[in-house]
Amino acid sequence: MNWRVVYKLLGILCVFIGISMVIPLLWALHYGETGRTTAGAPMSPVLALIVSMAFACAVGIGLYMAGRRSREEVFHREALFIVGIGWLLTAALGAVPYMLSGVLPSPVDAYFESMSGFTTTGSTVLVDIEAAPKGILFWRSFTHWLGGMGIVVVFLAVLPALGAGGKQLFRSEVSTVQAEGLKPRVKETALLLWRVYLLFTVAETVLLWAQGMSLFDALCHTFGTLATAGFSPRQDSIGAYHSLGIELTVIVFMVIGATSFGLHYHVLRGRPLNLFRDVEWRVFVGVLAVAIAAVTVNLLAQARSEYPTLGRALRSSAFQVTSIFTTTGFGTDDFNRWPAFSRMLLVVLMITGGCAGSTAGGIKVARLVILVRAALHHLEKVFRPQTVRAVRIGNTVLSEQVVHAVTGFVVLYMAVVVTAALVVAATGPDIVTSFTAVTATINTTGPGLGMVGPLEHYSHLAPVAKVTLSLCMVLGRLELFAILVLFVPAFWRSR
Repeated sequence: MNWRVVYKLLGILCVFIGISMVIPLLWALHYGETGRTTAGAPMSPVLALIVSMAFACAVGIGLYMAGRRSREEVFHREALFIVGIGWLLTAALGAVPYMLSGVLPSPVDAYFESMSGFTTTGSTVLVDIEAAPKGILFWRSFTHWLGGMGIVVVFLAVLPALGAGGKQLFRSEVSTVQAEGLKPRVKETALLLWRVYLLFTVAETVLLWAQGMSLFDALCHTFGTLATAGFSPRQDSIGAYHSLGIELTVIVFMVIGATSFGLHYHVLRGRPLNLFRDVEWRVFVGVLAVAIAAVTVNLLAQARSEYPTLGRALRSSAFQVTSIFTTTGFGTDDFNRWPAFSRMLLVVLMITGGCAGSTAGGIKVARLVILVRAALHHLEKVFRPQTVRAVRIGNTVLSEQVVHAVTGFVVLYMAVVVTAALVVAATGPDIVTSFTAVTATINTTGPGLGMVGPLEHYSHLAPVAKVTLSLCMVLGRLELFAILVLFVPAFWRSR
């Protein structure tokens, strides 16, 4: 392991996190949060952000100095380590403002909230969200935006050329971004993706602001939407505004966030048909439409007292199904009270997730399409053993290696979910709460069912459960491998 280059790049990442706290600091100053706004808080939100910024930069400078003489070369093992440890370290630094401001004095709670923000999960331990200082709430939502396109991609874009090492970091950080064909150089691809991300950020912020949201709320909800994350500065989330226009706007941008940013690039370059030629996107939109229709019918049939009209049922189902399927987690209704069929369908959609190359979590539609087609081919071989068919996605023929990699991912995913659910259940929650808490965090969705439903929170869970779920968040965000390899002894022994 080339420790010097590891220290150097982690140092740059820490400094970036520290500098990022300037923006929420400005909001804290704007709202005059120079005094202690939380009972028993060690310091004011403004001072908490200043101290947190100084601490993150100090840690970063220390790490950078330790590795300043490193050669600019990153191999695959170093890249995996930097990405995995980088996210764990980022969440730790992001937790400091919560603790110092007194919003979440418990280190476990603060780390949970920070990890939930950066991994774009949206699960929260805050009981009274609107009572928290504005500067801290903005930091909370801003971590979504930073984590949405990948923090490592951010500092790759502004870092001097890293050559092959940059490519390794990019692949380890954004394992499902289909960047081929965009730009040949990693730095240019990272900058390109961020330009698209910024464009959509400005567009949604303006649209929400124009419909009556304050600029503060519009920015916070935009960060949560495009990152398919879910933190809101309002206790009732999007439902607090009672606006059909706002809900439709958020639905559109949730779908945008769950669509491959490579496809967005082609659309913005005047090639909109590429969107409809993409098999994964067609399946994604088709499943979304069918799920909305199914939930609407189910609500009309079994929850008529709460959803007496087609318009009311369709409005609620369209928003909540889109929110869960894209792994965003915003809410307008308490779907914890919906009929069993609708709740079960939401869990299935939560596990499925959005498209590869998007900010959404979940297994991803592309992987499931590959698995289904491979399974059908195996089924055909039962009665036609001599038949040989290739698994295709569009016009691309997938190798056996790709199919095996997808199968291996799903097996690991199931093993992690089962293990984590058992750990959470051992701390006391019922089976529905335990399973959906793990499902919601590893798929970066946010709310689950039972005691962690859309109107509930995770604060009542035991510390062991919160630590387990925090690990689930980063495992889901990095699609398992960049974290799991750190627990493999052979990873530390070989080049």
